[in-house]
Amino acid sequence: MNTESGNFSQAELDKFDDLAQRWWDPSGPQKALHALNPPRLAYVAERTPLRDAAVLDVGCGGGLLSEALARAGARVTGIDLAPNLLKVARLHGLELAQQQPGIKVDYREIAVERLAEEMPACFDAITCMEMLEHVPDPGAIVRACATLLKPGGRLFLSTLNRTPAAFALAIVGAEYVARLLPRGTHQYRDFIKPSELAGWLREAGLVLEDVSGLAYEPWRNAARLVARTDVNYLACARKPA
Repeated sequence: MNTESGNFSQAELDKFDDLAQRWWDPSGPQKALHALNPPRLAYVAERTPLRDAAVLDVGCGGGLLSEALARAGARVTGIDLAPNLLKVARLHGLELAQQQPGIKVDYREIAVERLAEEMPACFDAITCMEMLEHVPDPGAIVRACATLLKPGGRLFLSTLNRTPAAFALAIVGAEYVARLLPRGTHQYRDFIKPSELAGWLREAGLVLEDVSGLAYEPWRNAARLVARTDVNYLACARKPA
């Protein structure tokens, strides 16, 4: 395992590693993540060509978005520091290859900062979904992604806004009332305001192009893009050519 950057929380890694065996269960602990995946993919596909594009999925987990990107025609590399999740991702990838030969994801256990040293300016697009709120230094992740992008490439991020609405829905509602997520999945202090994210993007030399809300509707287990960004939101930024 390559964790030289130190920009990770072992407790956070262990928490998600414990969910590995049911990651692909659409009715399991990651039920909401399954619902969020289609609008996340659509958001990316609307803003960058995916056919034969080199795409990096940072914090890929068990591979939900990585596989979706690969099915859309991208050449995908997925990275994470949770070994059990990567095992699940690779196993599910073998099933995908049997069903759709030629479609595969290259999964690596490596920190994004370390990968940035190895592969600068190698990716047309990078996705980093629901990860920034789980690391000690989110700005360092953004800077590493900027290094990894080719000029003209785009970075796609999703995270939770630090608002009372996000606390009520993402923590109290999702973890304690509806029990859609395991308790302790999120810490309110780690949520990120769009203005903070915009600052990190500017410092990394990226140009913010869009911020859109992402709403999860548990009564129909579906998600959609919305104008409001006070709970979940997606962002797209471009590296100048």
